Amino acid sequence: MAPSLEEPEAIADVLANPLKQKPQLVAPEPEHCPGPESERAGTASSCDGCPNQAICASAPKGPDPDIPIITARLENVKHKILVLSGKGGVGKSTFTNLLAHAFSTNPDSTVGVMDADITGPSTAKMLGVEDETIHVSATGMSPVWVTENLAVMSIQFMLPDRDAAIIWRGPKKNGLIKQFLKDVEWGELDFLLVDTPPGTSDEHLSVNSFLKESGIDGAVVVTTPQEVALLDVRKEIDFCRKAGIRILGLAENMSAFVCPNCKGESQIFKASTGGGRALAEEMDIPFLGSVPLDPRIRMACDYGESFFDSFPDSPACIAFKQVVRNVGRQLGLDEKSVLPE
Repeated sequence: MAPSLEEPEAIADVLANPLKQKPQLVAPEPEHCPGPESERAGTASSCDGCPNQAICASAPKGPDPDIPIITARLENVKHKILVLSGKGGVGKSTFTNLLAHAFSTNPDSTVGVMDADITGPSTAKMLGVEDETIHVSATGMSPVWVTENLAVMSIQFMLPDRDAAIIWRGPKKNGLIKQFLKDVEWGELDFLLVDTPPGTSDEHLSVNSFLKESGIDGAVVVTTPQEVALLDVRKEIDFCRKAGIRILGLAENMSAFVCPNCKGESQIFKASTGGGRALAEEMDIPFLGSVPLDPRIRMACDYGESFFDSFPDSPACIAFKQVVRNVGRQLGLDEKSVLPE
């Protein structure tokens, strides 16, 4: 087995304190240094005369004071679900959009979508509210309402134009994610879906850290059948386990191409190693189902329409409904209340 790139203690510290950065020291740490991240840093007797004393003393310490505020803001959100995948292009945002529309088919359920893909926001476009702006009041920011029971928050609403690039480093992206959780008036929600970017980096660590106290119900991991995608998805599953995030299940997207006319299927991304179902069995996680590739899903997303309303009898819609029912089952919910017939 290849050696780990990081010590287990270092990995645990990053997961527990993802936003905590080591101070930039101007001299090596002396022999009896309590540590630049210690609560006693800069104030211990051994710090006297050290060139780093002022730096260590001014460095932020202790738990994030905004965590209790976030927990209070989200206390009326019943279920918080992350949509993850280590691979880009497998359809995380599409899956998030379909999940949102599926949950909102129950008029008694209220759904929120938070677009945590800061540099590549697409949720607003898929939900048909790309040109909307957000309202800010003394109590916070209001999300954009797509329907009476479906709301979304995205950085897209804050950009000067639709083509503006977000060229930010990690801390600024983390700050915006915190703002989406701390300052947005989500109100009473049955489901809050968080659409994440590819990988296991800043945004994922921040979301997990900010939501840890209020509780994450779990993650839906999305993949496509080919082994190249499964390689990265394995890493995402490992991240969830190390971060203590429950995996609600693995969903296979674009499992086959379904012709809208003849209903014939073609294996576009042929599963050379068994695809998502085999990976779920290998990793001992629930398999939520396979959704075929239907070009009308792309069309519905481009025009900001609900695929469920436009093509309810399509094979992809029928397959995705089963995925939604399986997610509801993992949450311990009544299938009929999650997705009414």
